[in-house]
Amino acid sequence: MKPIVALVGRPNVGKSTLFNRLVGERMAIVDDTPGTTRDRLFGDSEWNGRLFTVIDTGGIDPTHGGKTPLSVGSVDFIEDIRRQAQAAISEADAVIFVNDVESGVTEPDREVANILRRSQKKMPDGSFSPPIFLAVNKCDSNARRQQATEFYELGLGEPYPISAIHGTDVGDLLDVLVASFPEQKENEEDENIKIAIVGKPNAGKSSLLNKLVGKERVIVSPIAGTTRDAIDTQIEFDGLPITLIDTAGIRRRGKIEKGVEEYSVIRAFKAIERADVSLLMIDATTGITAQDAHIAGFIKDEWKSCVVLVNKWDAIEKDSTTMDAYTEKILSDLNFVSYVPILYISAKTGQRVDQVMPLALRVQEERLARLTTSKINEIIHTAQDAHPHPTHAGRALKMYYGTQVRSDPPTFMIYVNEPSLMHFTYLRYLENQIRNEYSFIGTPIRIVLKGRREE
Repeated sequence: MKPIVALVGRPNVGKSTLFNRLVGERMAIVDDTPGTTRDRLFGDSEWNGRLFTVIDTGGIDPTHGGKTPLSVGSVDFIEDIRRQAQAAISEADAVIFVNDVESGVTEPDREVANILRRSQKKMPDGSFSPPIFLAVNKCDSNARRQQATEFYELGLGEPYPISAIHGTDVGDLLDVLVASFPEQKENEEDENIKIAIVGKPNAGKSSLLNKLVGKERVIVSPIAGTTRDAIDTQIEFDGLPITLIDTAGIRRRGKIEKGVEEYSVIRAFKAIERADVSLLMIDATTGITAQDAHIAGFIKDEWKSCVVLVNKWDAIEKDSTTMDAYTEKILSDLNFVSYVPILYISAKTGQRVDQVMPLALRVQEERLARLTTSKINEIIHTAQDAHPHPTHAGRALKMYYGTQVRSDPPTFMIYVNEPSLMHFTYLRYLENQIRNEYSFIGTPIRIVLKGRREE
């Protein structure tokens, strides 16, 4: 799993600007108005060959109702920052505490620092986990970099003066950040097949888990958001050890409430990352929504396999065309994962629940499938003969040969004369030709191009 780095601090210190710089795009809204970031944003970053996930957080706002500033001793203020800071530190592998050199050390900064420091756990080697890195932002001059030394008083070690907007000295901060990550384990094997149950709140995830396990393993409630943690349950199915992961409902970003619920969403995304197959549950009574598509997109971005479960099918008035219409709508809205199988179930009555595990295991089996090099070359050359790649400025793409370099997920490397000539629509065409030979049901496949001079 990729390490998770949380950006925390009070409003308007530059967390979103730093987030955008780390992930390399303007994903977070940046505005001078304190509190612009109202939700959690996730993005992947890389430094010195280490991949990690960055979480941009809403600023800890020491105001009551957005009106009158509260005193430092206010119970509401202290409880609010304690809840958010402790939640951040419990979920992250490292924390970057962002401060503003222009305002200097403030009382809210001291409160957050105290809470972060007290929330750390002392490890057997004497270190503290997770590590906290003190970033002092807006250091755009030598005078401001000198001024950053006053942040030593927060008791969190060396302050790192940076300019998030210009990128000045951000590399120094990242050097020490990635050095704190646990050593990457190569070829770490886990015999258990991990299956995550994901979806919007109140889609029936916990009810399905209880049906699959055969007992009340988790609380089931009609109140959306009952499940806060990603809960692992070990079962055996057809002699195979399986870990079922029940997750909190993933709300639309604007609907995520501050505090514990924000971090339950982090746990859900982490569950998807460590799973082999995700069961995406859709509520039949509401139909497929933009949030369902958002979750499916996250599953695809993590290169995970997926099964779509349309739950509460017993609550739908049906005729002979209802299921076909639902399927057509789902495949239209989830056209970017058109390879996923769809199963209509009722976790409440048990309708077709007995088909869930066999289908998930079939998807996992196909995730591990391999095609021979001769078969791959037959596919790409037949595809090229049937529909040659269009020329670009008089230059033609040539595909020499291909091979499957890995499974989990299936990854194919195709050697070509010039990778930049390949159009993304032709890549999609090649993927479809591969799936015509072997469906890889429920599983994304990667096609990697490698340049090779023609001999």
